Amino acid sequence: MNTLRQMLCLSALTCVVHAAPSYPAARKDDVSDDYHGTRVADPYRWLEDDNAADTKAWVQEENKVTHAYLEAIPRRDAIRSRLRELWNYERIGSPSHYGTNWFFSRNSGLQNQAVLYVSDTPDGEGRLLLDPNTLSKDGTTSLAGQSPSEDGKLLAYALSAGGSDWQEILVRDVATGKDLEDHLKWVKFSSMSWRRDGSGFFYTRYDAPKEGAALTQKNEFPKLCFHKLGTKQDADPIVYERKDHANWGFHAGVSEDGRYLIIHISEGTDPKNRLFYQDLTVADSKVVELLPDADAEYTFIENAGPVFYIRTNLDAPLGKIVTIDTRTPERAKWKEILPATKDLLKSVSSVGGQLICSYLQDAKSAVKAIDMDGKLIREIKLPDIGTAGGFQGKTEDKQTFYSFSTFTDPGSIYRYDIATGESKVWRKPKVGFDSAAYESEQIFYPSKDGTKVPLFIVHKKGLKLDGTNPTLLYGYGGFNISMAPGFSVPRAVWLEMGGVLAVANLRGGGEYGREWHEAGTKLRKQNVFDDFIAAGEWLIAHKYTSTPKLAIQGGSNGGLLVGACLVQRPDLFGAAIPHVGVMDMLRFHKFTIGWAWQADYGSSDNAEEFKALYAYSPYHNLKPGTHYPATMVMTADHDDRVVPAHSFKFAARLQEYQAKDGPPVLIRVESSAGHGAGTALSKSIEQSADEWAFLSKSLGM
Repeated sequence: MNTLRQMLCLSALTCVVHAAPSYPAARKDDVSDDYHGTRVADPYRWLEDDNAADTKAWVQEENKVTHAYLEAIPRRDAIRSRLRELWNYERIGSPSHYGTNWFFSRNSGLQNQAVLYVSDTPDGEGRLLLDPNTLSKDGTTSLAGQSPSEDGKLLAYALSAGGSDWQEILVRDVATGKDLEDHLKWVKFSSMSWRRDGSGFFYTRYDAPKEGAALTQKNEFPKLCFHKLGTKQDADPIVYERKDHANWGFHAGVSEDGRYLIIHISEGTDPKNRLFYQDLTVADSKVVELLPDADAEYTFIENAGPVFYIRTNLDAPLGKIVTIDTRTPERAKWKEILPATKDLLKSVSSVGGQLICSYLQDAKSAVKAIDMDGKLIREIKLPDIGTAGGFQGKTEDKQTFYSFSTFTDPGSIYRYDIATGESKVWRKPKVGFDSAAYESEQIFYPSKDGTKVPLFIVHKKGLKLDGTNPTLLYGYGGFNISMAPGFSVPRAVWLEMGGVLAVANLRGGGEYGREWHEAGTKLRKQNVFDDFIAAGEWLIAHKYTSTPKLAIQGGSNGGLLVGACLVQRPDLFGAAIPHVGVMDMLRFHKFTIGWAWQADYGSSDNAEEFKALYAYSPYHNLKPGTHYPATMVMTADHDDRVVPAHSFKFAARLQEYQAKDGPPVLIRVESSAGHGAGTALSKSIEQSADEWAFLSKSLGM
């Protein structure tokens, strides 16, 4: 144990030490690659083959070790019981209407999946239309998306099995509740948008993968198709594809007036995109490349005939609204409707003849209504400091709905009167959590280079700043995604356990627009890790916690964040939970949709970017004999977003390199689950119980 760690432990009373279990043997193969003259060993390459018998055997043995360790923690059962108790409340989604039907989701409390209901009024109890819980014994088949036809008589819906990104689309008759014969397969990252006459819908599909490779094979060359009701998928015409661009992705939607098919074209996860359209009123019309340069973000909002309303950050890093007349689309003729402000224009929706503009002010929601000429109608008053979402609808609507929540309150769904601006509670959940006993604050701390970074801190009122509080530091820092306030049952239980929650708004995220995002990408990715490490140092310096009481957690890109930071500063943290993380930064682009992340990460195929990736790649920077914090790596067998090989290889090497007197290093592999979306509630409860039990022991709670 190094001197700094000893000092930190002494300053926080006593260091928590727990004997590590005996880990399963993991063979090491003589495998290496040459990257621009640098030879890099990869002894656990064999774990990339998730179908191999030896990989399955290793996973099985690791799970035995992990579950035996967790089951021996006395507090685990009580945590699980509290999670079940607190999660058992009715949750209803915002309603949306098509024709005379209103659609909304409802979970009675402990249902594995939310159920879809339909009603003839927004206030009716509704009748059950689709219950995913009946589609699998373990509740792991989820409703991944739904799209009613314009008249509300038909419902196209997508199902996902076991948490996979792959989806199958079916069509249900809303009146009878029975499915039609239509059945589409090999759909992924797709919208479903109906023609206004209800004859069919547009969607995106891939070619069928090789047998046995559905969860690992690269996803390339998608096809935008139209499915005509009553026909076989093989007969679906291809509306648009690009055989010269393997990595272009298509997300299509029909404009409200039914005239245009708007095609949003992305390349990986780069926020910059192209925007094309097709005139649906003209038979066999060609796709028009309206915005072909991918030099900024372009989001279609609404159209007034041939005039398109577009949200963009072109020459406006925080976002603005412009109109483009498709008859004269030259940039010199664009009209600025809403100029950029000091806050990030996160999204815009068109409803009731108004544009509802949602902003982020230091990662908190602020909403304004403007008219179609850009004139301010009103600022929409929100109940508190938190996150608002919704405001969807159609031009003729007189009302819309939105949700609002905070870290300590699941909030409510509000009905908003478009003419008067009045908001009234439509549904308020009844949760057995005393939100009044807790408080949230936002501070700004300096990162390594002096950049001020926002940090939300949530804790019981009257917290003593004596360095002894178990603290969970969470972050993401990537892909232009913002970490805004929001309620979480597991986090509520963590707070009840006496924990402090800290959520950092790191560079790489979307909290402050394009420049903030780009400051945490590619050759500047280290800024993200510096921001997170600085948050931990600030919490310790201000006596919220101390190293033995400080845990870090993050998922996906946030799993990479946790992995990189526990490797770079093992002396700073007492425990770590990297969830479905990207741990091998040299090979991530070789699996499923991993190539898409090169916009944020760069690629090992590029010599300069290889150096940056190799310098922080968690798997490659572990060092033998280092005292790493207690760690539980989390992944799932059906994760085809970040394939579980990342977690397998990282955990195997971390167990190999952990100091002999170091705390436990575990890996928990969930079955019939994926990257997170659609996870059965029963599995979420077990997972959260295991995480908090692990931290309660690791942090000496």
